[in-house]
Amino acid sequence: MDKPMSYLQKHPSITRDRVAKFLADGQWKDVNIHASLYKARASGSPAIELEMWSAPGQDRPTFEHAVKQEFAPIQVGHMFGPSWSTHWVRMKVQIPAEMEGKHVRLLFDPSCEALVWSDRGEPLQGITGDGGDNYHVDYTVTKKAKRDEHVRVLYLEVGCNGMFGNGGGLIGPPQEDRKFRLSTADLVVYNDNAWALYYDMEILAAMAKNLQDSPRGWQALVAANDIINEFSVGDQKSIKSALNISAKFFAAQGGQGNHQVYAIGNCHIDTAWLWPYDETKRKIARSWSTQLDYMERYPEYRFAASQAQQFEWLRTLYPSLFKRIQEKAKTGQFIPIGGTWIEMDCNIPSGESLARQFLLGQRFYKQHFGQTCDVFWLPDTFGYSSQLPQIVRLAGAKYFFTQKLSWNNINKFPHTTFQWAGLDGSSVLTHMAPANTYTAQVTVSDLINSVKQHKDVAYSNESLYLYGNGDGGGGPLEAMIERLDRIKDVDGLPRIKHAHPNEFYEHVEKTARDLVTWKGELYFELHRGTYTSQARTKQYNRQAELLLRDVEMLSVVAQSVAHGFAYPAAELDRVWKLVCLNQFHDVIPGSSIEMVYRDSDKIYEDVVNSGKALMESAMTSLFSHVAAESVSKATGVLFVNTTAWPRSDVVAVPGLQGPGVQQIRERDNAALVVAATVPGCGMSVADVTNGSADIEAVPVTAFKDSKGNVVLENIFVTAKISPRGHLVSLWDRREERELVPKGCAANVFRLHDDVPLFWDAWDIEIYNQEKYTELEGTNVRIVDEGPLLASVFVEVAISENSVLRQWISLSATTPRLDFDCSVDWHENRKCLKVAFAWDIYSDVATYETQFGIVQRPTHRNTTWDMAKFEVCGHKFADLSEHGYGVALLNDCKYGFSTLGNVMSMSLLRAPKAPDANCDMGHHSFRYAIYPHKGAFGEASVVREAYQFNVPLVQLPVDATSSADFSIMPFFTLSGDSSVVLDTVKAAEDNSSQVVVRMYEAYGGHARVKLSTKLRVTRAQLTNILEEHVEDAKLVVLGSKRSVDLAFKPFEVKTVKFQVKA
Repeated sequence: MDKPMSYLQKHPSITRDRVAKFLADGQWKDVNIHASLYKARASGSPAIELEMWSAPGQDRPTFEHAVKQEFAPIQVGHMFGPSWSTHWVRMKVQIPAEMEGKHVRLLFDPSCEALVWSDRGEPLQGITGDGGDNYHVDYTVTKKAKRDEHVRVLYLEVGCNGMFGNGGGLIGPPQEDRKFRLSTADLVVYNDNAWALYYDMEILAAMAKNLQDSPRGWQALVAANDIINEFSVGDQKSIKSALNISAKFFAAQGGQGNHQVYAIGNCHIDTAWLWPYDETKRKIARSWSTQLDYMERYPEYRFAASQAQQFEWLRTLYPSLFKRIQEKAKTGQFIPIGGTWIEMDCNIPSGESLARQFLLGQRFYKQHFGQTCDVFWLPDTFGYSSQLPQIVRLAGAKYFFTQKLSWNNINKFPHTTFQWAGLDGSSVLTHMAPANTYTAQVTVSDLINSVKQHKDVAYSNESLYLYGNGDGGGGPLEAMIERLDRIKDVDGLPRIKHAHPNEFYEHVEKTARDLVTWKGELYFELHRGTYTSQARTKQYNRQAELLLRDVEMLSVVAQSVAHGFAYPAAELDRVWKLVCLNQFHDVIPGSSIEMVYRDSDKIYEDVVNSGKALMESAMTSLFSHVAAESVSKATGVLFVNTTAWPRSDVVAVPGLQGPGVQQIRERDNAALVVAATVPGCGMSVADVTNGSADIEAVPVTAFKDSKGNVVLENIFVTAKISPRGHLVSLWDRREERELVPKGCAANVFRLHDDVPLFWDAWDIEIYNQEKYTELEGTNVRIVDEGPLLASVFVEVAISENSVLRQWISLSATTPRLDFDCSVDWHENRKCLKVAFAWDIYSDVATYETQFGIVQRPTHRNTTWDMAKFEVCGHKFADLSEHGYGVALLNDCKYGFSTLGNVMSMSLLRAPKAPDANCDMGHHSFRYAIYPHKGAFGEASVVREAYQFNVPLVQLPVDATSSADFSIMPFFTLSGDSSVVLDTVKAAEDNSSQVVVRMYEAYGGHARVKLSTKLRVTRAQLTNILEEHVEDAKLVVLGSKRSVDLAFKPFEVKTVKFQVKA
């Protein structure tokens, strides 16, 4: 009888469903392919015997410690817990005789994560239980079991957290008492042919689904249907026949003109996120050990891993595993990539922090893997600074990879492969994987999308494809590699091959034509709340960056001047690594769980304490012979200016006494002293012994006017604060100009509803701008009346639970108006902003970014303009028109918005996931208003912002003994004022060499002379890695050595001096 005819072309959806059911592990698994996947299975004693020891609390003990403990028997069904606890399982394995000669695997599913260890303490492979796409519970016990197998002993380190921590839902705060069931502990023998057929059918089913109505889609459906007809449970011959059907289908190859996909395995491991740093250290070992196993089984397999910090943890905690990785790196299978210490946030860190990320990362890769990285690898960061192309180039890399802009929620980014040009014009070849993910699963739909979503395929017919489970680690699974092998060259799909990312970029460089250039920042149209969430973390970061800046500069000077002082290179290296660690792209943005911030707070406290100790050591070495015995016995104050320009400030000195003290600040009883014209990178001494000495500034005053406004006035400005605490007038006395429009106000606090669509800690949404309450102050009173400082106190009731207290101050030496805030914050999904209306008209506002500025629209003409309703800035935002402007300075805030003539700054948020207590509690911060003649490019906003953030270093001294004492300035920068001296440090490889880093801040050509009193014998220009670029001409004039430098707009330059001992 003839075989019945298939009518699948008349009912394709039914046949596709039939194929799906054949693959499903559900209702039909006893009669579909799943019924044939295993040839043998054994569980329980004597095949497997289990014992367990539980570590106390949240301890994560070493293997050496754990194996010495007392273990007690457990069985399948045992419940591990609670959340974050660790349990060591000792497993005795006796392979049954019937498995002789077979490849025997262990299936161990603890419903959480685990790491398999040998009885010799060798980490072998990671385990991820509890189903889903991340499911990976098999471990090869032996590839060929012997007749008389001895009892093997394995250890399994079970960590009570899932791949994504312990939260309820994806981003919910952790559940503290979560339990995990040991659901499986079996020995199995795979039916290799059945598994091969399963992988074949996955591809056929996907092609039939995704290529509907195309010839190859129909052919795939026919082949899949024929295979099901051929298959019979338990019949090995039927499986072989079915494999012949699929082999015939896959034999049809695509053409040479097909799109080429370069596949690279990866397991993006968030250094902290929904789990703490200490759990990440174990995730690294679990994930990377698994990939090493695949490299043995699949010689063509390539795997890339980034973040030097993670390699360093592995080197320290799992040295044998690190050595195996080094060996695989030599073969090209394991690819260290990225070039940075961690995959950092690129919004919040300073320019110098970004430089240190590359300096630390590239040096690590060079030291331990013999080469630096060409590709800057950052798939999951929330926006990309416009100075990154220059920094990347200066760090020895030339390519950039990301995909995060595919998440934009307003505009779709228009390019895939392009040249990205930064502020200074430097460019890097950039690619954004068109599959729009870094955790691809090697699916037919992904490959199709790699062509369909490639926006520059007309210029470059190739793309990168990152596959493997990620965020929580894991990486590629065996099934992914098997699928990739089947579709590497199949008619109907793009060609795909295992490749090193460099191979992709190098081929694009050679073959692409007419690639477009994108100029400026890659603004991410999502996660705008990360400029503000976890305010304390951002404040600590700013404090640490600037503290270490001062420490390095003063330590260089101390080493040059003070006998016996050694530059603290090792300690500075340690604390810079800690600062860079906390700049990870889920830590400093504020999107991690609460326990991460408990850890990061401790890290910052360590950094700050160390920095202060190093500062004290340098200052003591330099000035111990003039230092006072105590502040109460001091007759003067020595001020050190670490900025490169002269400055005059009114400085608060707690505990200082003397007839020359002109004023005591009411708030804290600190003495106020004028530090007059302290030279750049220099020092001066204020004598407080002379009670009749002339004041070194025209006095500032405070009084109430006839309308009840508090008036603060100096020779520069007159500020009026209303009884509601609002700034209702700011009059520039020199320019005779009112800055606050009639009927408007500045310093107006607004409490916004802050309920995003999903990503709680991450997002501020555009509709949140529509709903807010303006807050009014009370208890407005004068607290300081001059002559050096005039201040007014304001109290603002935010809600029944939250209150803000503010001191508004004007000193005698500056037009800058300072606002010191103390907030008790206990809100639920609210955002506190402060707004300023100015009589300024401009289409753009200017914001500080790393090593420069970025201008953004103040209007909403287009959707691209509208999308920037909340933007990132650093120490200042400025609104200027021709001839005049106003800058908003801050000491720790990063979220800004300017619409028309209203500038606002985001101060605090109150999201409830993934940290239910985000930002709850007390906060102190400062901001200031700096009015200036001239547009931004003509004003000294950059310098004023530095001064607001970098206070003069002070030391109580004996004024008499220090009267004729001067050892600085050790560095001077003369010429164009647009160049900023940002960093002075010892060279990484030789502390007798001094590195000076500068940048042009305004966007113009500039010429400067960098001079030093150091005994310099040679000067050279280097890159960020402190590698020689070219010699610089050294001019010697008396005790000064100098180099002349020409800067292009926004250029960063690094000079290295060789100093004579």
